[in-house]
Amino acid sequence: MTQPYLLLADAVLVIHLGVVAFVVGGLAAILIGNLRDWGWVNGWWFRAAHLAAIAVVAAEAWLGLACPLTILEAWLRDQGGAPIHAESFVGYWVQRLLFYRAPWWVFALAYSAFAGLVILAWWRFPPRRNDVRTDMGRPAGRLRTPDDERTP
Repeated sequence: MTQPYLLLADAVLVIHLGVVAFVVGGLAAILIGNLRDWGWVNGWWFRAAHLAAIAVVAAEAWLGLACPLTILEAWLRDQGGAPIHAESFVGYWVQRLLFYRAPWWVFALAYSAFAGLVILAWWRFPPRRNDVRTDMGRPAGRLRTPDDERTP
């Protein structure tokens, strides 16, 4: 009955990788997307979630807190009877991508610098609310007026 715990531990590890990809890839998408006029990269919810994600990571580092996903993965491995750092084939490669050995302050500084870049991108390319456009070129949700019928 230990196998489900180990599979769940690997699933948590893959989710953890997804969060990292969202934070790192999200900033790349924001920067590239603004150069290429991809409107979705400035969507309010995307940008707020992105800023919140890196803010949580940086705060955890400065407060000396372990990531909840790391704690959950370790607990699942323990429940599955595996050593905390034992992993499957998938787990091995994902852990090699995610975890490095360095003093805590190196991570706190790196996460804070990255958070600073995200804040700089927020200032340089501010998020927009209701930026979705219809085929008529007016903001979505706006009621039609008689003038709309006269314009092509």
